[in-house]
Amino acid sequence: MIVNCIHSAAGLPLRYKCYEIMREQGHEEPTGQAKITPGYNLPSKFVLHTVGPIVSGGLNDRHCELLKSCYLSCLKLAEENGCKSIAFCCISTGVFGFPQREAAQIAVNTVKEYKKTTGSDIKVIFNVFRDDDLMIYRDLLDR
Repeated sequence: MIVNCIHSAAGLPLRYKCYEIMREQGHEEPTGQAKITPGYNLPSKFVLHTVGPIVSGGLNDRHCELLKSCYLSCLKLAEENGCKSIAFCCISTGVFGFPQREAAQIAVNTVKEYKKTTGSDIKVIFNVFRDDDLMIYRDLLDR
């Protein structure tokens, strides 16, 4: 999972900060919401954390709403913290089971809608791991 890669590269202070956040709020982060922490050993100033929906038993409207909320929560939080750019992985498409094409469509549509309605000029990078995700995003972004 990408979260393990990010936490390993950032170092133990990131894991401890996440522990402190959850201890302070008294529960795990709700699906669709986001938190921000320092990037610690990463080349980025911040890390945005979001919990995507787990799809089991078939994709439904609630899964789609929650995934959209992940992207919106991160975009808003990034801008509130002065970020000029943000990189998104393919949220929920790994072990969480969200179908790749549908997830990519939600990601692209949400970012386009956010930038249009807010006038935001934040640079958005869709960072993919697999070649099939690359092809999906290229197809969606070339339209």
